[in-house]
Amino acid sequence: MRLALVGATGMVGRKMLQVLEERKFPVTDLIPAARTSVGEKVTFKGRDYTVVDMQTAVDSLADVALFSAGGGAALEWAPKFTAKGTKVIDNSSAWRMDKDKKLVVPEVNGDVLSGGDMIIANPNCSTIQLVVALKPLYERYGIKRLVISTYQSVSGTGKAAVEQLDNERAGIESEKVYPYIIDKNCIPHCDVFLDNGYTKEEMKLMHETRKIMGDEKIAVTATAVRVPVDGGHSESVNVEFRKEFHMQEVREILSKAAGVTLVDDVKNIKYPMPLYGKDTDDVYVGRLRRDESQVNTLNMWIVSDNLRKGAATNAVQIAEYMLRQGFLPA
Repeated sequence: MRLALVGATGMVGRKMLQVLEERKFPVTDLIPAARTSVGEKVTFKGRDYTVVDMQTAVDSLADVALFSAGGGAALEWAPKFTAKGTKVIDNSSAWRMDKDKKLVVPEVNGDVLSGGDMIIANPNCSTIQLVVALKPLYERYGIKRLVISTYQSVSGTGKAAVEQLDNERAGIESEKVYPYIIDKNCIPHCDVFLDNGYTKEEMKLMHETRKIMGDEKIAVTATAVRVPVDGGHSESVNVEFRKEFHMQEVREILSKAAGVTLVDDVKNIKYPMPLYGKDTDDVYVGRLRRDESQVNTLNMWIVSDNLRKGAATNAVQIAEYMLRQGFLPA
């Protein structure tokens, strides 16, 4: 399969290369592309590839293109790829809320995909781990309301943010990505602030969750916080169900859920942490307990690697799903 990778030299692009190789995705020809790093080298399966410009990648007539180059690049270039017959899986926010584009987490709603889909949106990292954990519970109990607090890694901002954290810890003065120091700090500010006082990241959690779950009636509110962790997002989630639930059944459902690893043994001090989730693909769920302040409500803690399942792995899994369904050539 001819595969173009747009944004090949970025943090997520390089992670996509790693995941493609690990999962043995059937790439016969790789076309790494970028807007600003043309001529650089990337390595895939022990071979060096030279990054080409965007138009060269379009003209390569790839079967599928994985995009991780930002919303502007996606809006400009994805239609040029699809005009040549190349299907696009885009990691940016550009197409997520487009009513004509599918927003997909394969374990949750892969069945919405069809052979005619040319641009498929990869959800926000925090949304992906949230819906993977919630969907099996939603199917059993329904969900009335979600209250979400996220604790998000600096890697979600990009390479420069990771460098800021590393430099602060080393006592090195450097350019600041965040408005404040991030080491030994928490910043309740992910993405830009909107007129309603929420950040774009918080609104993504609200809108994307409803779209993926296929239920506009779910009430969602969120607070997103940047924390001095270099890999892995964590979420405290308060879930109000539409039906009564039983804790043992909740654990049984989650223990069998695709893509979920249940780590919920507080007696032995075992619970999900970014430290253990980093460089893995599962969504880790624990700290399960009934909210004793109101009926039909559960508290849970959700952790996942934001660069893998929250970005690169989910994009590759979409391509794998399309391949299994015959939407991509074998």
